[in-house]
Amino acid sequence: MENIIDKIYAQMNKMSASDQKIGKTILENPAEVINITISQLAKKAKVSDASITRFCRNLSLSGFHELKILLAQSMGQKESESLRELPKDDIQAALAQIEKNKINEIQSTLGHIPTDQLEQILSLIEKSRIVQISAEGDTYPVAADAVYKFNQIGILSFASGGNVETADAQTMNLNNKDCLIVISNSGESAALIKEIELAKKNKIKIIGITNNPDSPIALNSDYHLRTGVRQTVLQNQYYFSRVAAFTIIEALFLLLIKRDEKRIEKIKQHEKIVSSQKI
Repeated sequence: MENIIDKIYAQMNKMSASDQKIGKTILENPAEVINITISQLAKKAKVSDASITRFCRNLSLSGFHELKILLAQSMGQKESESLRELPKDDIQAALAQIEKNKINEIQSTLGHIPTDQLEQILSLIEKSRIVQISAEGDTYPVAADAVYKFNQIGILSFASGGNVETADAQTMNLNNKDCLIVISNSGESAALIKEIELAKKNKIKIIGITNNPDSPIALNSDYHLRTGVRQTVLQNQYYFSRVAAFTIIEALFLLLIKRDEKRIEKIKQHEKIVSSQKI
């Protein structure tokens, strides 16, 4: 099977002037392209974001996301580095390596939290009538966790169950007394970007949680919290850990309790209500 780098080389002479600029930029440093956004590549190639999308389609790709996957695969990065480093025949050594990686993720995530903005973020969540929390795909469990935690401490929150159309409908019913938290590892989800646009029309404040501060979601959010995990590739899809995003939610949850310790009583009340469901 022809890899994507060979394919770009083969088609270069047949490409339009715009596609040639993009192709040359990619071929100069394909490893760099794997870890940047569509807007960053467009800036490097001196073309528009739409030109990048057309370039991908001209190569019979679904979009920029698939291009990055194929670039990584063509460079022999079919497995996550952290997985490749794990010992196969020593479970304790493998567990120790996993522990080290997860601790590094947590430390990096907490170290990236902008303390100058944190007070504003916490105040926004506290004062909001409703907190909508949106994510999709592999990241949605983080949104579900946030909804559970925030409601436990008396902050009315909801999510869409991962359904994009439902999320848009929910956002349309919010107003400037509410806030939207958007969680996306790459920060490039088209569905979530659309939701942010809907939120802005209703003058809703947005908190973005992504791995890339230069991503469209981060740049279009009023506040941004960066997760300390890097994208790697596992077979044909992005592999990433949810630990960093869960860490952000856990930190917000604990800090909100610390700001008003009466919220501990709400947790106790909730636990008492659900205790009858336990054996």
